Amino acid sequence: MYGQLFTQPSYNNNGDPFNGKMNDPQVMTVGGGKTLDPNKYATKKTIAQGMLDIALLTANASQLKYVLQLGKGYEFYSVMLGLIITSLVLQLVAAALSLTLTMCRDCNLHDESYRLSALTINHFNLICVSLIAVLNIIISAFGITPSDIQVEQFTGE
Repeated sequence: MYGQLFTQPSYNNNGDPFNGKMNDPQVMTVGGGKTLDPNKYATKKTIAQGMLDIALLTANASQLKYVLQLGKGYEFYSVMLGLIITSLVLQLVAAALSLTLTMCRDCNLHDESYRLSALTINHFNLICVSLIAVLNIIISAFGITPSDIQVEQFTGE
């Protein structure tokens, strides 16, 4: 089945696909003759991920603004405030770790000390992103719906 979807990767003279240095990206043929350039795919994926990160940051900032507007009269005010602020801080930490990881990657990654630090930064980044996901699931579980709260404010119930 692999042969039907992708062309086999080409190897150098030694039979080693990498030979200790980066080769040019391989363009693979997919399905009906379409080509797949790994660099284009990775670039599009990175841009899409960045847009999703910005969307999540914007959504959390909007939620924070809304909770602050509700004030302490909201039943879960303290919990929501803490969760949203923690999520925002973790997003900023994850962004800083990603930037640091990019800078380390641009350095001499073949040096063992850089590789160890890059792996450590990557693990911390993964932990931050996982915590952000869990926090945002909890935030959405509390379900701030503007219509419910506005109805209560206007009807006095």
